[in-house]
Amino acid sequence: MAQSGTADGLAAAAAAAQSGRGLPPVHLWHPAHCGDIDIRIRADGVWMHEGSPIGRAELVRLFSTILRLDPDGYHLVTPAEKLRIRVEDLPFRAVLMRREDDRLVFTTDVGDEVTAGTDHPVTVTIDAATGEPRPALHVRAGL
Repeated sequence: MAQSGTADGLAAAAAAAQSGRGLPPVHLWHPAHCGDIDIRIRADGVWMHEGSPIGRAELVRLFSTILRLDPDGYHLVTPAEKLRIRVEDLPFRAVLMRREDDRLVFTTDVGDEVTAGTDHPVTVTIDAATGEPRPALHVRAGL
């Protein structure tokens, strides 16, 4: 398990990578897997670190920009580190939707704005346990 200082290092790397240039190019980074870090995204969208909610929205946003889904799970990735985290359901939640002409624009709980369409399809599955519909929106890179 990674130490708390690693979370600070990840935040610093994410901030440096993001500084005014949009999303960092996590798809180009291929560091060795460094282990697991005690970060969990709960099904209700709350990001937890070592059992406590991460209270700073800015820090959650930074972490969200270096989140990547690999075949072996969700990871926070920097040029130097790759740490697996746990995601209970989906990493992001749509918290706002608005209509612009004939398009639907969603805002996620980490501040991404996504226009539903060919590049960002909305899919609906049925929850096996409840029988309820489960809509999902592709945000970016398999997330």
